[in-house]
Amino acid sequence: MTVRLVWADGLTASTDTVVPESGVHQNVQQKIRHTIREFDRLEDAYIEPQHYEFSVMIQTTRNFEDFTLSSNGQSIMFSPDQPLRIGPYFGWRWIFLGYTLDLKNLSLFGHNGKREIDFSIYSSQVGVDLFYRRTGSDYKLRQVRMGYGIDGNKFEDVSFGGMKVGITGVNAYYIFNHGRFSYPAAFSQSTCQKISCGSWMAGAGYTRNTLKLDFDSLRNLLESHMGEEMAVKLDSGLMFDRIEYHDISLSAGYAYNWVFAKNWLFCASGQAAVAYKSSWGDTADDGDKFSFKKVILDGIGRFALVYNNTRWYAGATAILRTNNYRTERFTANNMFGSFNAFIGYNFGLKRRYRNQN
Repeated sequence: MTVRLVWADGLTASTDTVVPESGVHQNVQQKIRHTIREFDRLEDAYIEPQHYEFSVMIQTTRNFEDFTLSSNGQSIMFSPDQPLRIGPYFGWRWIFLGYTLDLKNLSLFGHNGKREIDFSIYSSQVGVDLFYRRTGSDYKLRQVRMGYGIDGNKFEDVSFGGMKVGITGVNAYYIFNHGRFSYPAAFSQSTCQKISCGSWMAGAGYTRNTLKLDFDSLRNLLESHMGEEMAVKLDSGLMFDRIEYHDISLSAGYAYNWVFAKNWLFCASGQAAVAYKSSWGDTADDGDKFSFKKVILDGIGRFALVYNNTRWYAGATAILRTNNYRTERFTANNMFGSFNAFIGYNFGLKRRYRNQN
């Protein structure tokens, strides 16, 4: 399920516009309204605000994820099959709600323990991403390197039900050049970028990951596919039952909206995050606990291609996140994200635009 909140009203102001003061007797309601509008104040030479009250959209989504564990020259990449999902969305002003369904397994609440919820708030000035994933137990082995003399191709695309991954987190960021650069134009289609422009960004985030691994099942699976050729000996660094790790990060990056034709936009955005990570886990060989605390670099990338003439819009977006963990015992790299393709229609013209159309 994806839930998005966007400020769609987009109060415009040219560079030489003077916003009048409302006076010392301004009431609380007016102050709150003024504060909210300041978060979405735009320069009309660069950004066209939303003209309509309502929007309907059809979106297809394909999530992707891989989890790689490495230790002393051995590495195993796990990744589940990701089915195509499709669903309707409805928007009213700054609220945009929708739900996507797996076309092969039509269930409102997923299957095999899968739970995937993304919640985003996009305004011109600030953005917030919240994500909750429980990836179930339908992983497959993808890239396997077990050492010299062992053919890793024997294990690729083999199903493995002994692994469960959970990811919960929040990421917030501030857009410095928000009057001229519009993130909503690329990722929520609530404004239109008129002139190519970019902006620096800075943010902070928190992520909690959990990983459960059935070591005995993994070892038995590998040995069963090797047959009698040779025994597979997993490195002790990969022998654990459960890991839980937390990270607090500070990020900085740059985003650019390229308007390469009328009503067309391509956006590329990247942020590097310096993350303080703490973790603990249980080993599978002797039941001992291990822990670590380190500072490690992560990353967030966002890309979008959008056509928007204020009435109709269509396009595609991709969001990619990486989480990296390195200890003396093992290395864990987690990459996950989503690709979305959509087409939508705006209706219910706002009062201030009715005389212009």
